[in-house]
Amino acid sequence: MSDRGVYSLFDISGKVAVITGGSGALGGAIARGLGQAGARVAIMGRRRDACEQRVAELVALGVEAFAAPCDALDREALTRAAADIEARLGPVDILVNAAGGNDPRATSSPAQPFFDLDPAAIEAVFAQNMMSVTLPCQIFGQGMAKRGSGAILNITSMSAMRPLTQVGVYGAAKASVANFTQWLATHMAQEYSPEIRVNALAPGFFLTDQNRYLLYNTATERWTNRGRTIVAHTPMGRLGKPDDLVGAALWLVSPAAAFVTGVVVPVDGGFSAYSGV
Repeated sequence: MSDRGVYSLFDISGKVAVITGGSGALGGAIARGLGQAGARVAIMGRRRDACEQRVAELVALGVEAFAAPCDALDREALTRAAADIEARLGPVDILVNAAGGNDPRATSSPAQPFFDLDPAAIEAVFAQNMMSVTLPCQIFGQGMAKRGSGAILNITSMSAMRPLTQVGVYGAAKASVANFTQWLATHMAQEYSPEIRVNALAPGFFLTDQNRYLLYNTATERWTNRGRTIVAHTPMGRLGKPDDLVGAALWLVSPAAAFVTGVVVPVDGGFSAYSGV
């Protein structure tokens, strides 16, 4: 350990980090945290304007950042983006897969029974969550395999660990991410290098544009019944804030977690620990 003691364990100065979904709320918070910890950050997302806006915010904070707009479901586009990122920032050391989300068309309700859910919407949710993790892991993980080092952090969901009403499809898709994380951790360590680590975060309940319709009634400016129930079953008594993910993310991608791989860490205010009694 260096003269900086324990602080050196969390040092990622000069590392190159790619964040898919980096223009979103959760991915953006992680990008900001890693950037402020010294990483050079590439923001990846479907919308160029959103990526460039996030980069501008990071640059204003003194972070070296680069916009790499790309659809995480497009393998060819990912390959081109990876080449652009390496040319601009250098080889990728850290990959954070924060792209994903649900689709109201794949959410069951009295007005939209599970039995009537559109198969195309179900497939879209699995693609948006599972394939948006798998493809970047292939593209950027290959470089890590060649160099023999790297850290991959996937974002799954509390609904992968504790199935929730209405969002069965989304929960199943996120559960596949958790399982894939464990598999890939073993695969990379055994087949390529034990210096390549793969872990995941399982956020609890964070109010975002994607789930707002389920948790908060904008017309009445009140929580929905579902929102109130979630807060009541979260021992810390609140929803998460995007910055609540930053500490755990930094730990898992830094040398502080050098002997940690294949884990899924809840960041949920205690939701998964509480039985309701």
